[in-house]
Amino acid sequence: MEDKVLKLLNDENKALTVYEIKDLLEITDVDGIKELVNILNKLESEFKICYTKKNKYMILKNSNLRVGSLQVTKKGFGFVDIDGEEDVYIPIDNMNGAIHGDQVVVEITSKKSMELEGRIVRIVKRNLRTVIGTIRVKNNKYYVDLDDDKIKLNIILNKDSTKNLVDGHKVVIKVLTKINNTDYHGQVIRILGHINDPGVDILSIVAKHDINDTFSDEVMNEVDKIPDHVLDNEYKGRIDLRDEIIFTIDGDDTKDIDDAISIEKLSNGNYKLGVHIADVSYYVKEGSELDREAYDRGTSVYLADRVIPMLPHKLSNGICSLNPNVDRLAMSCVMEIDKTGEVANYEIFESVIKSRIQMTYKKVNSILEDNNISSGYEDYVDKLKAMKELADILRDNKIRKGYIDFDLDEAKIIVNDNGEAIDVTLRNRGTGEKLIEDFMIAANETVARHIYYMDYPFVYRVHGEPSEEKISRFLRLVSILGYQVNGKYTNITPKNMQKLLDQLKDKKEFTILSSELLKSMQKAVYDYKNIGHFGLASKCYTHFTSPIRRYPDTTVHRLLRTYLFNDKLNNEVISHWEKKLPALVEHASYKERCAVECEREVDDMKMAEYMEKHIGEEFDGIISSVLSFGMFVELPNLIEGLIRFEDLNDDFYIYDESTFSIKGQTNHKIYRLGDNIRVKVKSASKEKHTIDFIIVNEKNNS
Repeated sequence: MEDKVLKLLNDENKALTVYEIKDLLEITDVDGIKELVNILNKLESEFKICYTKKNKYMILKNSNLRVGSLQVTKKGFGFVDIDGEEDVYIPIDNMNGAIHGDQVVVEITSKKSMELEGRIVRIVKRNLRTVIGTIRVKNNKYYVDLDDDKIKLNIILNKDSTKNLVDGHKVVIKVLTKINNTDYHGQVIRILGHINDPGVDILSIVAKHDINDTFSDEVMNEVDKIPDHVLDNEYKGRIDLRDEIIFTIDGDDTKDIDDAISIEKLSNGNYKLGVHIADVSYYVKEGSELDREAYDRGTSVYLADRVIPMLPHKLSNGICSLNPNVDRLAMSCVMEIDKTGEVANYEIFESVIKSRIQMTYKKVNSILEDNNISSGYEDYVDKLKAMKELADILRDNKIRKGYIDFDLDEAKIIVNDNGEAIDVTLRNRGTGEKLIEDFMIAANETVARHIYYMDYPFVYRVHGEPSEEKISRFLRLVSILGYQVNGKYTNITPKNMQKLLDQLKDKKEFTILSSELLKSMQKAVYDYKNIGHFGLASKCYTHFTSPIRRYPDTTVHRLLRTYLFNDKLNNEVISHWEKKLPALVEHASYKERCAVECEREVDDMKMAEYMEKHIGEEFDGIISSVLSFGMFVELPNLIEGLIRFEDLNDDFYIYDESTFSIKGQTNHKIYRLGDNIRVKVKSASKEKHTIDFIIVNEKNNS
């Protein structure tokens, strides 16, 4: 009956009383009415429907109520992050006791020109299990200075957990009983080290995001039993590709190598592309301690000076890594691709390979971009050039279909042996990087389509289309900046979004506009239902190519083995995966978000650490956002700092959110989004992850 109630309320698209629902569902007996009331109460408790002040029920999304996660800023106001919808701005006075990370019910109270505003009406769940802080000792009493100043709580430590603590210890604290809205009992469960110890800064952020950086004895005992080479009996049943010219292309310091590639030009003019992926699921058995740990982690986390792997190094850097000149078990997707970039034929099978050479992007780019051939690469030049030909064909095909290349730069933080940030540069995305990306996308699509048309439970990588409202707001931003774009965007397709971005390529604010358009998009997630991938303009997509680093990929391999190689297609197997996958994809998407947030916070901290050494220096930048309290300025290396309005001492400036600008009341000077500006570093704080700028002079302001 649950589904019937939801369908009814959705179809009616208005609030109904319990009696109206009863009549429309043609419920006449007492037991049926009791069941209906219980179901309505259950759906309300699950926040699928809401009960109005007029004693009626309606679908939650049709009301002014939403459920989401509260993200609080350092200024005290916040935003409620709602899956698939626009964030809702929450003023300080409308928090109603909610803190950063709480799952809340928010009531949308107004819709301003560029944002929704609301108030918290209920705290659904306080997701506060542990907090990270620094121990401070005063008069033999222990206090906790929480790392996250967005969490406005006072932690009172249990006396038995203060043993061996000294002033400056970074600790993980388990949050225990609530005393009142702001005070909680807490217990120290781990000492991370002293605040001045190298690496403790990053370790504190890792712990804050509940990312496990150690493996249990149970996991390591299982790992010890895994051989470090392919055993004689493990070749059986696999296609032997060790005589094929197969190699890898990765970063200079990559140690966990998931993918290898091969190519052959066929007599009919087509290309035979082989994408060979480490067979992780062969070693990570479903239900093992190793598998449970990999599931819990969900993904490897890549930070400034370290990798927190999903799998122990014996696997991630050893037997599962496609290292050169050693036999490795793999899953291969070998595709025949025609001159238009379409896959004409393909095979997916278990294989054993031996990579000939571990190439680097830097040296491959040198060959393909400058015809500069490094020692040891001479025998592979023709293969690389054929790969470049095919990659160009694949990319042209993607672009014809509407593939959206946001062309956003990425910062790379250089650290010394002590983990200190000594430089921030732009990460190179050259021909080699794009080539591998194109090949992996082709393999991911091919594998996804194969299982999709078999109609078996599977893990898809999906990306929903953006809302018309968000695109309209983006177009308004473009208009405010003084630009016109051709075309109608009521029909939102990848091709239309691609055309929109192409018209902005030559604008000086392109990086900002591209970033803003990306923010208008939904987030890509894992799902057991296929809705396609909007950003890639792909009707069917999965993650098959990185099983060392991502649990969904390991699951995809496990499903391929189950369905294709072991031919297990009975009702029991299908039922098992139908039950398991919904929770798996939700957890994997959550752990991916945790990893991304951790990586961003480490970057922010390291950038602030780097700028601490450059206080007083001047830089050219661009105004990347204008808010009610200040302007953010982005430097060419993507470091971003804040100009606070109180530091604009030449006039009183008025903020205009409708034009993303501020204007001086007396001098009429205007600063707006996209303006070039020269700034001086006023201050920087590694501890607070903040960088403050002041204006040196103005450029291109009117």
